[in-house]
Amino acid sequence: MQIAITRLAEKGTADQTLCERYGHSARIISPLKAELKASLVQTFVLAANDGEFDAIFFTSAYPAKYIGMHLDRNITKKCRVIAIGPQTAKILHDQGIPAETLPTFYSRDFVPYLGEWIEGKRIGIPRADVPNPELIQAIEQAGGMAFEYRCYGLVPTGEMLDLNGAESVLFTSANSFSQANLPDLSGILPIAIGDITAKRMQEGGVDPIVVGDGSLEGTLKALNEYLKTQ
Repeated sequence: MQIAITRLAEKGTADQTLCERYGHSARIISPLKAELKASLVQTFVLAANDGEFDAIFFTSAYPAKYIGMHLDRNITKKCRVIAIGPQTAKILHDQGIPAETLPTFYSRDFVPYLGEWIEGKRIGIPRADVPNPELIQAIEQAGGMAFEYRCYGLVPTGEMLDLNGAESVLFTSANSFSQANLPDLSGILPIAIGDITAKRMQEGGVDPIVVGDGSLEGTLKALNEYLKTQ
Protein backbone atom coordinates (compact mmCIF):
# COMPACT_ATOMS: atom_id res chain seq x y z
CA MET A 1 0.00 0.00 0.00
CA GLN A 2 1.27 3.48 -0.82
CA ILE A 3 0.96 5.68 2.25
CA ALA A 4 1.11 9.47 2.16
CA ILE A 5 2.61 10.53 5.51
CA THR A 6 2.26 14.06 6.85
CA ARG A 7 5.67 15.13 8.08
CA LEU A 8 7.91 18.13 8.19
CA ALA A 9 10.22 17.64 5.22
CA GLU A 10 13.17 17.41 7.63
CA LYS A 11 11.64 14.60 9.67
CA GLY A 12 10.60 11.98 7.11
CA THR A 13 13.97 10.61 6.02
CA ALA A 14 13.60 7.17 7.67
CA ASP A 15 9.91 6.63 6.91
CA GLN A 16 10.37 4.89 3.55
CA THR A 17 12.69 2.25 5.02
CA LEU A 18 10.34 1.55 7.91
CA CYS A 19 7.29 1.33 5.66
CA GLU A 20 9.06 -1.11 3.36
CA ARG A 21 9.78 -3.33 6.35
CA TYR A 22 6.02 -3.66 6.82
CA GLY A 23 5.27 -4.16 3.12
CA HIS A 24 4.30 -0.60 2.17
CA SER A 25 5.76 2.40 0.39
CA ALA A 26 5.83 5.93 1.80
CA ARG A 27 5.57 9.40 0.33
CA ILE A 28 6.12 12.45 2.52
CA ILE A 29 3.60 15.27 2.25
CA SER A 30 4.12 18.43 4.27
CA PRO A 31 1.07 20.47 5.28
CA LEU A 32 3.31 22.42 7.70
CA LYS A 33 6.78 23.91 7.57
CA ALA A 34 9.02 24.70 10.53
CA GLU A 35 10.48 28.14 11.15
CA LEU A 36 13.32 28.09 13.67
CA LYS A 37 13.53 31.03 16.08
CA ALA A 38 17.28 31.42 16.41
CA SER A 39 17.21 33.87 19.30
CA LEU A 40 15.09 31.56 21.45
CA VAL A 41 17.31 28.60 20.57
CA GLN A 42 20.34 30.60 21.75
CA THR A 43 18.55 31.66 24.94
CA PHE A 44 17.64 28.06 25.73
CA VAL A 45 21.12 26.72 25.00
CA LEU A 46 22.76 29.34 27.23
CA ALA A 47 20.37 28.50 30.07
CA ALA A 48 20.90 24.75 29.66
CA ASN A 49 24.68 25.02 29.50
CA ASP A 50 24.66 27.27 32.59
CA GLY A 51 22.99 24.46 34.52
CA GLU A 52 19.64 26.16 35.00
CA PHE A 53 17.65 22.95 34.45
CA ASP A 54 17.43 19.68 36.35
CA ALA A 55 15.91 18.02 33.28
CA ILE A 56 15.39 18.81 29.62
CA PHE A 57 12.43 17.29 27.79
CA PHE A 58 12.62 17.05 23.99
CA THR A 59 9.06 16.55 22.76
CA SER A 60 10.04 15.97 19.12
CA ALA A 61 12.99 15.27 16.88
CA TYR A 62 13.13 18.75 15.31
CA PRO A 63 14.40 20.69 18.36
CA ALA A 64 16.72 17.80 19.25
CA LYS A 65 18.36 18.16 15.83
CA TYR A 66 18.91 21.90 16.01
CA ILE A 67 19.54 22.31 19.74
CA GLY A 68 21.43 19.15 20.65
CA MET A 69 24.48 20.17 18.62
CA HIS A 70 24.92 23.26 20.80
CA LEU A 71 24.57 21.62 24.20
CA ASP A 72 27.54 21.03 26.46
CA ARG A 73 28.50 17.37 26.06
CA ASN A 74 28.72 17.13 29.85
CA ILE A 75 25.09 18.19 30.11
CA THR A 76 23.99 14.84 31.49
CA LYS A 77 26.23 15.41 34.52
CA LYS A 78 24.13 18.47 35.28
CA CYS A 79 20.65 17.31 34.33
CA ARG A 80 18.57 14.49 32.89
CA VAL A 81 17.82 14.62 29.17
CA ILE A 82 14.58 12.88 28.20
CA ALA A 83 13.38 12.23 24.64
CA ILE A 84 9.81 11.45 23.70
CA GLY A 85 10.72 8.53 21.44
CA PRO A 86 13.60 6.48 20.05
CA GLN A 87 14.03 8.64 16.93
CA THR A 88 14.47 11.76 19.05
CA ALA A 89 16.76 9.90 21.43
CA LYS A 90 18.87 8.64 18.51
CA ILE A 91 19.39 12.18 17.21
CA LEU A 92 20.67 13.19 20.64
CA HIS A 93 22.83 10.08 21.00
CA ASP A 94 24.37 10.73 17.57
CA GLN A 95 25.33 14.18 18.83
CA GLY A 96 27.05 12.72 21.89
CA ILE A 97 24.24 13.36 24.36
CA PRO A 98 22.93 10.28 26.18
CA ALA A 99 19.19 10.63 26.60
CA GLU A 100 16.55 8.67 28.41
CA THR A 101 13.63 7.60 26.25
CA LEU A 102 10.07 8.07 27.39
CA PRO A 103 8.44 4.61 27.25
CA THR A 104 5.42 6.00 25.34
CA PHE A 105 5.00 8.55 22.57
CA TYR A 106 2.83 11.00 24.51
CA SER A 107 3.98 13.99 26.56
CA ARG A 108 1.15 13.30 29.00
CA ASP A 109 3.28 10.40 30.31
CA PHE A 110 6.29 12.60 31.08
CA VAL A 111 5.31 13.40 34.69
CA PRO A 112 4.31 9.81 35.57
CA TYR A 113 7.65 8.68 34.11
CA LEU A 114 9.62 10.99 36.43
CA GLY A 115 7.43 10.21 39.44
CA GLU A 116 8.31 11.82 42.77
CA TRP A 117 11.72 12.89 41.44
CA ILE A 118 10.12 15.85 39.67
CA GLU A 119 9.21 17.68 42.89
CA GLY A 120 11.18 20.90 43.16
CA LYS A 121 12.93 20.32 39.82
CA ARG A 122 13.33 22.81 36.98
CA ILE A 123 12.28 21.36 33.62
CA GLY A 124 13.43 22.97 30.37
CA ILE A 125 11.21 22.26 27.36
CA PRO A 126 12.32 23.44 23.90
CA ARG A 127 9.33 22.92 21.65
CA ALA A 128 7.06 24.15 18.90
CA ASP A 129 4.92 27.24 19.28
CA VAL A 130 1.88 25.06 19.92
CA PRO A 131 0.16 25.25 23.32
CA ASN A 132 0.36 22.22 25.58
CA PRO A 133 -1.15 23.47 28.83
CA GLU A 134 -1.82 19.93 30.05
CA LEU A 135 1.91 19.17 30.21
CA ILE A 136 2.73 22.41 32.03
CA GLN A 137 -0.12 21.93 34.51
CA ALA A 138 0.93 18.34 35.19
CA ILE A 139 4.52 19.39 35.92
CA GLU A 140 3.40 22.18 38.25
CA GLN A 141 0.83 20.01 40.03
CA ALA A 142 3.58 17.47 40.69
CA GLY A 143 5.69 20.19 42.31
CA GLY A 144 8.02 20.85 39.39
CA MET A 145 8.74 24.08 37.54
CA ALA A 146 8.25 24.20 33.76
CA PHE A 147 10.24 26.53 31.52
CA GLU A 148 8.91 26.46 27.95
CA TYR A 149 10.96 27.81 25.08
CA ARG A 150 8.81 27.95 21.96
CA CYS A 151 11.82 27.89 19.70
CA TYR A 152 10.16 27.07 16.38
CA GLY A 153 6.87 27.74 14.71
CA LEU A 154 4.76 25.43 12.57
CA VAL A 155 3.32 27.32 9.64
CA PRO A 156 0.75 25.90 7.20
CA THR A 157 2.10 25.65 3.66
CA GLY A 158 -1.37 26.33 2.27
CA GLU A 159 -0.75 23.92 -0.58
CA MET A 160 -3.30 21.24 -1.38
CA LEU A 161 -1.96 17.90 -0.16
CA ASP A 162 -0.86 15.77 -3.09
CA LEU A 163 -2.53 12.41 -2.56
CA ASN A 164 -2.33 11.36 -6.19
CA GLY A 165 -1.69 7.60 -6.28
CA ALA A 166 -1.88 7.24 -2.49
CA GLU A 167 -4.07 4.50 -1.09
CA SER A 168 -3.97 5.87 2.44
CA VAL A 169 -2.99 9.05 4.28
CA LEU A 170 -1.37 8.91 7.69
CA PHE A 171 -1.65 12.03 9.84
CA THR A 172 1.24 12.21 12.30
CA SER A 173 -0.13 14.99 14.50
CA ALA A 174 -3.39 16.74 15.24
CA ASN A 175 -2.18 19.98 13.63
CA SER A 176 -1.01 18.19 10.48
CA PHE A 177 -4.67 17.31 9.99
CA SER A 178 -6.46 20.45 11.13
CA GLN A 179 -4.10 22.86 9.34
CA ALA A 180 -3.85 20.86 6.12
CA ASN A 181 -5.45 21.88 2.84
CA LEU A 182 -7.18 18.58 2.19
CA PRO A 183 -8.41 17.24 -1.14
CA ASP A 184 -11.34 14.84 -1.38
CA LEU A 185 -10.44 11.78 0.72
CA SER A 186 -12.93 9.47 -1.00
CA GLY A 187 -11.31 6.10 -1.62
CA ILE A 188 -8.33 6.91 0.59
CA LEU A 189 -7.85 5.13 3.91
CA PRO A 190 -7.46 7.74 6.70
CA ILE A 191 -5.01 6.79 9.47
CA ALA A 192 -4.16 8.52 12.75
CA ILE A 193 -0.79 8.00 14.40
CA GLY A 194 -2.40 8.09 17.85
CA ASP A 195 -5.49 8.88 19.85
CA ILE A 196 -4.93 12.66 20.09
CA THR A 197 -4.67 12.92 16.32
CA ALA A 198 -7.68 10.60 15.93
CA LYS A 199 -9.78 12.86 18.13
CA ARG A 200 -8.87 15.94 16.07
CA MET A 201 -9.73 14.07 12.87
CA GLN A 202 -13.10 13.01 14.23
CA GLU A 203 -13.83 16.60 15.27
CA GLY A 204 -13.04 17.56 11.67
CA GLY A 205 -15.45 15.03 10.23
CA VAL A 206 -12.95 12.31 9.26
CA ASP A 207 -13.07 8.99 11.09
CA PRO A 208 -9.68 7.27 11.07
CA ILE A 209 -9.93 3.63 10.10
CA VAL A 210 -6.66 2.81 11.86
CA VAL A 211 -5.29 4.43 15.04
CA GLY A 212 -1.70 3.80 16.12
CA ASP A 213 0.11 4.05 19.43
CA GLY A 214 1.76 7.40 18.72
CA SER A 215 4.66 5.96 16.70
CA LEU A 216 4.97 5.25 13.00
CA GLU A 217 6.02 1.66 13.60
CA GLY A 218 3.12 1.00 15.95
CA THR A 219 0.74 2.52 13.40
CA LEU A 220 2.10 0.30 10.63
CA LYS A 221 1.58 -2.73 12.83
CA ALA A 222 -2.00 -1.64 13.49
CA LEU A 223 -2.54 -1.07 9.76
CA ASN A 224 -1.34 -4.57 8.90
CA GLU A 225 -3.63 -6.06 11.54
CA TYR A 226 -6.52 -4.14 10.03
CA LEU A 227 -5.64 -5.28 6.51
CA LYS A 228 -5.70 -8.92 7.65
CA THR A 229 -9.41 -8.53 8.42
CA GLN A 230 -10.30 -7.09 5.02
